[in-house]
Amino acid sequence: MSLFGSLFSGVSGLNAQSRAMGMISDNIANVGTTAYKGASAQFSNLIARKVGVTAHTPGGVRVHTVYNVGSPGLIQPSASATDLAIAGAGFFVVNSLVDGAGDQAFTRAGSFQPDAEGNLRTPSGHFLQGWALDQDGAIANVNQLQTVNINDINGLAAATKNVELQANLDANQVPVAAYNPGDMAAGLVDPHFELPIQVFDSLGKAHDLKLSFLRTGAADVNTWSVEVSADVDGDGELTDLLESGQLTFDGNGVLTGNTLPEPINIEWNNGAEPSEISFDLGRIVQIAGEFEMRSKAQDGTSAGALTGVSVDASGFVSASFSNGEVRRIFQLPIATFANPGALDPRSGNVFAQTDASGEFNLKVAGTAGAGAVTPEALEAANVDLGEEFTKMIVTQRAYSANAKVINTTDQMLDELIRIGR
Repeated sequence: MSLFGSLFSGVSGLNAQSRAMGMISDNIANVGTTAYKGASAQFSNLIARKVGVTAHTPGGVRVHTVYNVGSPGLIQPSASATDLAIAGAGFFVVNSLVDGAGDQAFTRAGSFQPDAEGNLRTPSGHFLQGWALDQDGAIANVNQLQTVNINDINGLAAATKNVELQANLDANQVPVAAYNPGDMAAGLVDPHFELPIQVFDSLGKAHDLKLSFLRTGAADVNTWSVEVSADVDGDGELTDLLESGQLTFDGNGVLTGNTLPEPINIEWNNGAEPSEISFDLGRIVQIAGEFEMRSKAQDGTSAGALTGVSVDASGFVSASFSNGEVRRIFQLPIATFANPGALDPRSGNVFAQTDASGEFNLKVAGTAGAGAVTPEALEAANVDLGEEFTKMIVTQRAYSANAKVINTTDQMLDELIRIGR
């Protein structure tokens, strides 16, 4: 009977508008939630089976919840170095457990703070996942994500790998004919010029090295012998010969030949990894005048404490240390989906993958359609309060109208019952 159908149609309208009001209330409640994606009600009609061309059987309405995942919120600056936003498509990857064995989820709410162990996590307790980087800043395993931790690398030290020198060797020196490699280190021959250098091993311990220069050969040949010595055996004397070679200059005092091995391998006696140090002597000249050390540059540092963390647009997480060293320790991947609107929202401002969303793809930030990371910023909710209040008015009126349908149908049924009295 169509009257009873009208009742059920009105009831379905009340249910649909009630659910729509629930979505509106959620949107308004979360207007201040970081990267919240507003929900909207999408209505579709319910059609009862057609029984004839002159009859109509009321069906009703159903409502579907659609999350506006693809609509970005306004990116706003933040004072925290670990607050991150995504400018473009994609999501940060998070996990419910610190070891990565929990439920994997995805979020655009980049308010990450370190816990007591240094693990970056959201206020809801989801841990940020990233690619760990090796000592050279390359991804160790692109198929493995792990929780981003900023405490594990505290006390970082960097071994010296390169030394660059700029100096002048006095062309007025008289060549020494009686010389054998190692004589300067052994103290058998006094060098014309000595240059002390401090380097660091893999443990951050400082070591003193010495470069000794001696003009050798015939007087008309611009040849200098060079020895690199150090205190390897720990006796306090720089008498352990590491390597020796020859430097050859042309008539203008420009270096034309260098037989010093490159790099020089050094075995330390304190448990540190062996060092390989390259000496760039290309800026040494031979000019008549005083010996002069013009400049000296080298890498490597002693152990330093963690002083700060930063993230760049490509998702590289870099740690800064008190010794001036800066090292990339993680890279944050950006997860993209073929249909992000079909992701399943979960508590904690995260989403879960579904069959309809498709499999996630991990990409480097800012490439292949993935958004770039915006450091020291957060994405605001994509909720427009004016639009929500307008929807609220429409929903309220629609609810009242459906209630009126039920009331009117009840009166019609009452009239029908009175006919039989």
